[in-house]
Amino acid sequence: MEIQKVTDSSFGKYGKVLEEYSVSRILREMEHTPLPEKVIYMPAVEELEALPEAEAFKKRAFGGLPIQIGYCNGDNHKLNALEYHRSSEINIAVTNMILLLGAQQDVQPDYTYDTSLVEAFLVPAGTVVEMYATTLHYAPCTAQPGGFRCVVILPADTNTELTFVPGENGEDRLIAAKNKWLIAHREAGIEGAFCGLRGENISLS
Repeated sequence: MEIQKVTDSSFGKYGKVLEEYSVSRILREMEHTPLPEKVIYMPAVEELEALPEAEAFKKRAFGGLPIQIGYCNGDNHKLNALEYHRSSEINIAVTNMILLLGAQQDVQPDYTYDTSLVEAFLVPAGTVVEMYATTLHYAPCTAQPGGFRCVVILPADTNTELTFVPGENGEDRLIAAKNKWLIAHREAGIEGAFCGLRGENISLS
C-alpha cells in the first residue's frame, strides 16, 4: 500500500496540517504516558488539558467549545475499523505514525464501506493535523519501532459512554459512543460493533 504524506495535496480532502499552534509542552507531557503493545485510548487527560496550549485549541480550533485532550498510544498495524464524528478531530503526532483514512461520502446507503478506498498518510513527529468531520479514521498505525504516541483533541465527551440506547436501524446502528459512529471489520472482533467494512482488513506489517 502506498504511504503518502500529509503534506501531499491528496490529504486535502481529509484534512489539513495546522502549523500555527505551539505544542512543545504537550509533547513533553506525553513522554510520561504509557506505550503498551496493545492500543490504549484515553479521551481526556487532566495533565494535558491543564496546559496553557490547550486554551489555544479550544478557542481557535473549536471556536470556544469545551474540548477534551487525551491520547491514543500503542503498537498497531491493522485497520480493524473506521469511525467518524460530527466534528473535526485534531491529532498531534508525538512519534511518527501512519493514518488510514477514508471519506464518509463513500459509505454506501446500507452503511458498508469498501476498504480498497482507504488511503495511508505518514504524519511526522511533532505535526498537528486536523481531520474533517467527514473523514473516516481509527487508531493510527505504527511507523517506527516501539509503537506510536498520538494526542487526540475533540469536543468534550466525545467517545465517552452512551447515556441512551441507540436505535437498531440505519445509521443508529453505528453509534458506539457519544459523537462516535463506528464501522468495524468482522476480523477485528469488536464486540457489539456494526461490521460494515468490506474487503481486506488492511495490514501495514
